[in-house]
Amino acid sequence: MKSMTGANENKLSPRSAYYIFALLFLLYFFDYIDRTIVTSVAPFIQKEWGLTDTQSGLLMSVVYWSIVAFVFPVSIIVDRWSRKKTIGVMALLWTFATVACAFTRSFPQLLAARSCIGVGEAGYAPAGTAMLSGLFPEEKRSRMMGFWNISIPLGTAVGIGLGGFIAAHWGWRHAFGLVAIPGAIVAILFFFVKDYKTVELVKTKDTSSQIRAKMSKMDIFWEFMRTPSLILTDLGFIGCIFVNNAIIFWLPTYFHRTTGIPISEAGIKVSAIMILAIIGLPLGGWLADTWFKKRVTARLLFPAITTTLNGIVILIAFSFLQGQAQYLTLLGMGILASAFAPAAITVTQEVIHPGLRAISYSICVVVQNLLGASMAPIVIGRISDLYGIQAAMSILPVFLMASAIMFFAGAYFYKKDMSKVEKVTLEWEK
Repeated sequence: MKSMTGANENKLSPRSAYYIFALLFLLYFFDYIDRTIVTSVAPFIQKEWGLTDTQSGLLMSVVYWSIVAFVFPVSIIVDRWSRKKTIGVMALLWTFATVACAFTRSFPQLLAARSCIGVGEAGYAPAGTAMLSGLFPEEKRSRMMGFWNISIPLGTAVGIGLGGFIAAHWGWRHAFGLVAIPGAIVAILFFFVKDYKTVELVKTKDTSSQIRAKMSKMDIFWEFMRTPSLILTDLGFIGCIFVNNAIIFWLPTYFHRTTGIPISEAGIKVSAIMILAIIGLPLGGWLADTWFKKRVTARLLFPAITTTLNGIVILIAFSFLQGQAQYLTLLGMGILASAFAPAAITVTQEVIHPGLRAISYSICVVVQNLLGASMAPIVIGRISDLYGIQAAMSILPVFLMASAIMFFAGAYFYKKDMSKVEKVTLEWEK
């Protein structure tokens, strides 16, 4: 299929492109270790400080609230200044904040330290996504997004599994301290990679004479508001991320309470489920790219289908099964839960002006974190406090069905929105 976004944007050597990709991968990996390690140490903190499930959920939610508060202004800096410098500074900040968690002596202090982790992580996903979109041509973007996002389940699995192990043997404070150092090393290395030059915000005003003019603030505003496939994709993320974050945070506790196994063992079982995203992410990206060559709307039809299947699997697991049968079914969720992401993330980059890519994904981050990720731990925690953990987990498929509807609707507008995107060739630093 002929490219719909213009010239091949990859002006780096393959070696440089894959080196930058490797550093982006490692930073995302350490990002999620630092973000999710609280999941498996939460029971130890609850016991020491006498916290409720709702308070425990806040330790995860506050990170996402900080991300929501800072992601948009940081993404403007990313698009208009430098991706590599912004990424390096943010990574150093979140690692220092993780270390600070080890020295807290009260719930408010720990909550404040966790919020600083969110400040540091605020712009990383938009910055990394924008950089990755420039590194690889459109026919490879979904699969590279898939490979990059493998770092999320790997980091989550390591954070959950390692956190519980360290906390059980040496105390929960050591868990925060030990995981932060490697991320700081990679952050320093990132200051020395190549970056593409800032894309000028101009748009073709007269297609017949190819007259181009600088985009005004209103032009930028309407660039987003008149792209329905982008809006519907952002909304589709909400239910998917809500469910994924609810599973990450509460599934160890669910196993602990319903089966009586130790929390450290429950954390390992959940890690095994989450690690299966290393299959779902690249497979989802590859299948979406393959289908995209034949049908452009595959970028959104594929997320719609996999999200629907994931909802069915979770419904069966929590509503009809127990014990080993339930766990084996949830392994299927481990593959399906992330399969939507590579194609859906790629949508946020391909239907918008290339100079607004970080901002585009930052809007998606705000929406998914404000209404999805940040709400999941406390909403499910509150339902658990009122009706029990079983009832809380059983409602998750409803959110996935809502997301599937958004993706299906977005597919209707995708081809038209792609055709309107400004054609730009990126220039890389020498």
